[in-house]
Amino acid sequence: MTTELLLDHLTKQLRVPSIAKNYRTLAREAEERNLRYEEYLLALLEAEAETREENQKQRRLKLATFPVQKTLDTYDFSLMPSLNRNRFLTLSKGEFVEKKENIIFLGNSGTGKSHLATGLGIEMVKNGYKVKFVTAAELVEELLMANEEHKLVLFEKRWLKFDLIIIDELGYVPFTKIGAELLFQFFSGRYERASVVITTNLEFTEWTSIFGDEKMTAALLDRLTHRSHILLLNGESYRFRQSMKQREEGEQ
Repeated sequence: MTTELLLDHLTKQLRVPSIAKNYRTLAREAEERNLRYEEYLLALLEAEAETREENQKQRRLKLATFPVQKTLDTYDFSLMPSLNRNRFLTLSKGEFVEKKENIIFLGNSGTGKSHLATGLGIEMVKNGYKVKFVTAAELVEELLMANEEHKLVLFEKRWLKFDLIIIDELGYVPFTKIGAELLFQFFSGRYERASVVITTNLEFTEWTSIFGDEKMTAALLDRLTHRSHILLLNGESYRFRQSMKQREEGEQ
């Protein structure tokens, strides 16, 4: 067996596809540049490491199930003066996840809450965290199903493996009494154990309309806001203003 065939066999056996793909090209470059063996080996290992890191990031992105991949770079902060762009740059570093802190986006429909939540989620994926995006209605439906199948404990353990859960559109769809109680338990289970990002169109004083019971709502808000960044999105629809801005630029 020739050296190249043996290398192809071993790289396949050891599951280092990037090395298999690049060793010939890098060998020629090393020879032309008169590199030492250690430098050639370093170049091969760096290529493999970069490929693995990118593959892992793509797997985490897929696992996150973002409906649309919107980034912070594509959000026009000039249309929402109440927000501080620098604060988002700080949050995007992921320290809030390390500290098990929460983020709550409060604002009217169309102000870009889901966009910003997704953008932060994608930054956390890039930082190596496991993220999950789900609407509040979808989460409650899954909780109800797990409860009926007597698998609630297993469900909550599985979701605790995520460093960050983004719960979108809390307050858009009313819940049953059992659904609200299960969601309360879910939030309580993550308290000081893992982070959540919540987007909602309801003021805190209106959360009783979701959870029904005033004492339960007060207890939940106490947990969620204890270690939390609360971001208010005021003004008219961000989507409307962005659309008008693009139209005006097109007419110029």
